[in-house]
Amino acid sequence: MALSFWVSIKHELLRISAATVDRYTKAERDRLRLKGISTTKPGVLLRNSIKIRKAGDEMPPEPGFFEVDTVAHCGPTLKGEFARTLTLTDVVTGWVQLEAIRNNAHVHIRNGLDAAMEAIPYQVQGLDCDNGSELVNYDVVKWAAGRDIFFTRARPYKKNDQAHVESKNNHVVRKYGFYYRYDTAEERETLEELWRLVCLKMNYFTATRKPVEWTTDAVGRRKRIYDKPQSPLERLLQAGVLSDQQTQELIQRRDAINPAELSRDIYRLQCILSGFAKSKTDSLVLEVAAAKERKMNRMKSGVRIVV
Repeated sequence: MALSFWVSIKHELLRISAATVDRYTKAERDRLRLKGISTTKPGVLLRNSIKIRKAGDEMPPEPGFFEVDTVAHCGPTLKGEFARTLTLTDVVTGWVQLEAIRNNAHVHIRNGLDAAMEAIPYQVQGLDCDNGSELVNYDVVKWAAGRDIFFTRARPYKKNDQAHVESKNNHVVRKYGFYYRYDTAEERETLEELWRLVCLKMNYFTATRKPVEWTTDAVGRRKRIYDKPQSPLERLLQAGVLSDQQTQELIQRRDAINPAELSRDIYRLQCILSGFAKSKTDSLVLEVAAAKERKMNRMKSGVRIVV
């Protein structure tokens, strides 16, 4: 009887479709799927003294105003020390600068900002951040004042106020840097090398469209109108904020890059990062899932229903 039962189960498994397997295993795959974790903690001391910038505010007239944010490379848990990526993106040109830092300590944030200022090929006039204490603090505000950089912040819990940098966090940082946990010096160095190449690809060779106005279609529905796709470098050159020497240097640098070789180098570094962190992160995912399950079991066992 038992043998015939297992034979029938085997026949059913052999006939099952891929879609049915996906449907049956979806809950478990969702439970173990690696996701980003928000590490933003409100910085309350300076909130009232920093001007608020909203999503609907008028765009700056020229390049130089950057949105800034941090991304945690923590894997499935916030315990311990792990690397962060400092993301800056120009709201006018789309120019992006990524810096790998050790953690969210003020000294590492300042060092990351200093490195970004050196790498960005034109003057940074303003920075806009969220309300996290890693950026809304006296050290960063003093740093910005010393460089004559205008400093603003977004409204609490309004991600659209920082739509540009949030988009880069997702489509650049997570796409190229994955959701793994990076907590060693070797991983940070590899991540920094990866970001250097990714910035070249995004700024010199990746064209994007920007919304310019609204219109209505034949049935009266609103429709977005976008401009012609251009790379951040092309938008920067058209803005007319560079000197002739700066323009020539940037064009020469772009022309010296082989896009195919650049993509191969990016893939090579991604493979190195995966080799460092994938198995470690997968083990942490299982540990965190097991810990959550034990916690739920303890909570359920502690419930007593009295009739």
